[in-house]
Amino acid sequence: MNDAQVQLAFGAATDVGRVRQVNEDAYLVAPPVFVVADGMGGHDGGDVASRTVVEELEALGGSTHDAASGAAAVREALDRAQERVAAWSREHGGGRGRASYAGTTAVLALLVRGDDGPAWLVANLGDSRAYRLLDDRLEQVSVDHSLVQELVDAGTITPEQAAVHPERNVVTRAVGGTERGEVDFFLLPLPAGRLLLCSDGVNGMLDHATLQEVVAAVADPTDCAERVVAAAVEAGGEDNATAVVVDTTTA
Repeated sequence: MNDAQVQLAFGAATDVGRVRQVNEDAYLVAPPVFVVADGMGGHDGGDVASRTVVEELEALGGSTHDAASGAAAVREALDRAQERVAAWSREHGGGRGRASYAGTTAVLALLVRGDDGPAWLVANLGDSRAYRLLDDRLEQVSVDHSLVQELVDAGTITPEQAAVHPERNVVTRAVGGTERGEVDFFLLPLPAGRLLLCSDGVNGMLDHATLQEVVAAVADPTDCAERVVAAAVEAGGEDNATAVVVDTTTA
């Protein structure tokens, strides 16, 4: 893989929404790595956790990886973030209620060398999502690490019930807490279509059909990211909303 083979166009947007006082989301657009992190833990804690993940994953931009080395580098970066976030919680948590715990989701896309050419290595922890738009069809790539997803997988509730479940915001894996959960990886050979990374403040406010319509309608990736976030805020803005959109073309 070299720079002449793949060209990237990308954009990002974030908004605090209409309910929260602080934006605990963070994002990274630093080719060949793109990240969205959704912080948890209340004022300060979530900010620190999401920013820490972005800082550690930014180091992946300094070298070229194949799928195996890329996955190893992602795990190492998240391990470092886990150590830093846990140390922050120990130092700042005593007696501060919500801020005694800091954690964050993470979803990322890293451009790597695949067996048959360039590919996206997508990884996630938590319920921030990766989608791809191919032939105007939006497909969820990542699988949520959440209580409601486990209930859906078990057949206890339907996806429609999961969308309104009172515990839909409970994640089962994250950076932070006593240990980091296992990361899931997905390899998407190019052409992979348009990629969308987003926090649950986007997909939690927009149903799949609406999100697909917005992502497919706006050609410019920066405009698309801004429109996705604006649509989430217009739909109620109950959480911080962040979107990163990446288009790839190959020579």
